[in-house]
Amino acid sequence: MSAPTTSTCAVIPAHGGGTYQGKQGLSYFAGVSAETVGARGLCMHLVTFGPGQWAHPHLHEAHETAIYVLSGEAEMWYGEGLREHLTVRAGEFLYIPAGMPHRPGNASPSEPCTAVLARTDPNEQESVVVLPEHEPDATGSPSA
Repeated sequence: MSAPTTSTCAVIPAHGGGTYQGKQGLSYFAGVSAETVGARGLCMHLVTFGPGQWAHPHLHEAHETAIYVLSGEAEMWYGEGLREHLTVRAGEFLYIPAGMPHRPGNASPSEPCTAVLARTDPNEQESVVVLPEHEPDATGSPSA
């Protein structure tokens, strides 16, 4: 999809921007981005984690992330060696600073988790750095 060349107001129908597979291993519904509307300073997408689905450990270089959980519950390992842990539930916001290693996911064996993501990077996938050295080991624990 080529980026729009003019800047104007735009409505993106539900899932109108299409879906794409991110480097993090998740499927996103494209919303506002450089590719869909020519955004220059942000992107906003929708993501659903299926039951038991986890992203690859990663970080976003020089870009902040804000997340609002619409339904379900997400967990995240983060920080140095992915040793810190948090849970964010429907109706709660989560902030991830630029450069923060993290691995979000859905630990529920039966319920999906859907969230709206906003980042200060209009080309959202350009700043993604996958961290394979932090993939979980055979027990499911993050590698240090």
